Amino acid sequence: MSLRKSEKKMDRIFSIFMIIILVMSMLYIVVDKVEATGEKKTFTVGFDAEFPPYGYKDEKSGEYVGFDLDLAEEVCKRNNWKLVKQPIDWDSKDMELSSGSIDCIWNGFTIDGRENDYTWSTPYVDNSQVVVVKEDSDIQKLSDLAGKIVIVQADSSALSALTSDDATDENKKLAKSFKELQQVGDYNSAFLNLESGMAQAVCMDIGVANYQIESRGNKFRMLDEHISSEKYGVGFKKGNTELRDTVQKTLLEMKKDGNFEKIAKKWNLETSICLNENDSYIDGVDDTANETDRKQFTVGFDAEFPPYGYKDEKSGEYVGFDLDLAEEVCKRNNWKLIKQPIDWDSKDMELSSGSIDCIWNGFTIDGRENDYTWSTPYVDNSQVVVVKSNSDIQKLSDLAGKIVVVQADSSALSALTSDDATEENKKLAESFKELQQVSDYNSAFLNLESGMVQAICMDIGVANYQIEIRGNKFRMLDEHISSEKYGVGFKKGNVSLRNTVQNTLLKMKADGKFDEIAKKWKLETSVCLSADDKYIDAETQQTADSSTKSDKLGAGEVLLQLIEGVKATLLIFILTLLFALPLGLLITFARMSKFKVVNMLARIYISVMRGTPLMLQLLVVCYAPYYVFDIQLGQGYRFYAVIIGFSLNYAAYFAEIFRAGIQSVPQGHREAAQILGYSRSQTFRKIIFPQMVKHILPPATNEIITLVKDTSLAFALAYTEVFTLAKQIAASQASIMPLFVAGLFYYVFNILVAFVMERIEKSLSYYR
Repeated sequence: MSLRKSEKKMDRIFSIFMIIILVMSMLYIVVDKVEATGEKKTFTVGFDAEFPPYGYKDEKSGEYVGFDLDLAEEVCKRNNWKLVKQPIDWDSKDMELSSGSIDCIWNGFTIDGRENDYTWSTPYVDNSQVVVVKEDSDIQKLSDLAGKIVIVQADSSALSALTSDDATDENKKLAKSFKELQQVGDYNSAFLNLESGMAQAVCMDIGVANYQIESRGNKFRMLDEHISSEKYGVGFKKGNTELRDTVQKTLLEMKKDGNFEKIAKKWNLETSICLNENDSYIDGVDDTANETDRKQFTVGFDAEFPPYGYKDEKSGEYVGFDLDLAEEVCKRNNWKLIKQPIDWDSKDMELSSGSIDCIWNGFTIDGRENDYTWSTPYVDNSQVVVVKSNSDIQKLSDLAGKIVVVQADSSALSALTSDDATEENKKLAESFKELQQVSDYNSAFLNLESGMVQAICMDIGVANYQIEIRGNKFRMLDEHISSEKYGVGFKKGNVSLRNTVQNTLLKMKADGKFDEIAKKWKLETSVCLSADDKYIDAETQQTADSSTKSDKLGAGEVLLQLIEGVKATLLIFILTLLFALPLGLLITFARMSKFKVVNMLARIYISVMRGTPLMLQLLVVCYAPYYVFDIQLGQGYRFYAVIIGFSLNYAAYFAEIFRAGIQSVPQGHREAAQILGYSRSQTFRKIIFPQMVKHILPPATNEIITLVKDTSLAFALAYTEVFTLAKQIAASQASIMPLFVAGLFYYVFNILVAFVMERIEKSLSYYR
């Protein structure tokens, strides 16, 4: 291939890449503009696409249709919204709603038993649970189901009517009489099982049953006896009363002018509708709900945040001040405590999805008042600066020109950089040479001790603990950066659970147990729990949505913020390949050497590199010079450590790929070269190497694509690349969207890598 052709190909590849980036940027900017100007709001309805007649895919048109979707379409038409029909996995409906992927669940959605889980419209369909059997079945009544296999949809009203705590004793006895109660993902699977004889009955909603019996040619029939009756409503995210009220008002207008009945008649559901303007909202009982039926209490915490929550080295158990408080709360309420370590950057997603009941881990209220339902403060905490004992830093002003580290999404970061930070603190942060973020305080102290940073900003309680356990090699500055208060954070609107935990904490304070636990962890001077305190979120609860949404970044802004991270990722990728490929070839020669010592060393090297985590290798490369050899390399070494760590790791993988490629070349080629008088080096350069390159391209491509994604591990050394930057933005914005933007970058970049490798492979096709 000539140089000119090669240059043209590279120009073409670069042009394609730039066009992709430009199109992405323009798309995001357009989306942001539309959202910002409010030209046409979208209304995203989540539904099970296999649940006719409420929502399903029409075979003829290929469109999503149904009674509920027709209602939603009319609601959008009257409010000048654009309807987005979003099929969802029914088991993941709560995550879809909590994350904001959908605006509501509208799909024959049963209110009964879920009253406190959503903000509901008033009921619009009165539905019953019935049993469907084959037309020729000998099952005539419910008692005939004894000893039979019965099917229900997973997480359905039928399943709840037969097995939940709220099920009638009669229905529980009925369920116990079955030979087996099976769950399937959708009703199509249920009818396939029924028709094939693998099950003898299906329990389901009457509206769905009527549709299925009619559409399947009357090969099935419905029993006269009903299992239960229930009501359908539109379920919105808890607290989203504004959207609920708009939809509800529109539905009532449709009922009044006859359009609601017209749509119901179209779907043969006119006898089931029950929408009434005099109905009151069912979900109003949440504030007075109690927690007497709760059996376990799951606390989310950062497992590297002593003394509030961490893993004890001796016992291997999770311990800490906050966990001891939670343990006592559970003991007094007869709950089982589940200690759930979480990634701190993902805490909001964990809470929203229901994976945890609360965040209890030295969790700062200040600046987050509107994001959670809070307990009253129980610890009065300050942000302080920790330096090495022999450091010349004596006061905050001495930090000018120094590298300071904080934990990602921490109170310290907020105190220095957030919109609510004081002007004095903002100026202080601007005076730093650099403000770095790490995932945990252990990494922060590794950086400080090795000399890569000069100071850590952190909570005073954690600082006292860390200074003591690390042998007083560090000290705290007298000046504090800020003061803050800790509380227990619950999911927005979960007032009932908050009240139960709060009342228990106050009882512990009154009988001295709270102070006893605080004294155990040397925090007695910091506690501030008081029965006189009012809930911080009491006045802001209703305005939370409006106050937080205005600060959200658009996708276009996120893309711009990620550019620096993209540069860092590309730099790691390019330099790793530059060093790992030739190093891998050298290791291959060692691995194939006839000298046993050299061969064995290469084997051991490859075994260690492939057998231990890349993150661990990065930490060793970065910190071993100081902790093993007492060599202080300074801040500039961090980037070199990233490149060295990646290069050493990937060289081991490339070495084995190269070895396989060399051994795939037929022995006859070597012998032919020898006959022609080629030396060993000439044979390798002119005969073996070109064929090897051709053979290894597919596995090498896989390894290179893996490298693109592995660059995110650079965060272990506090080196900020695109995914780390996306996580930081996602945490500050309480949004998953920046992660999707980062994911899109990885995907586009990997497409480009695959394209380039494919072109190289084609250019070598003449070896066939």
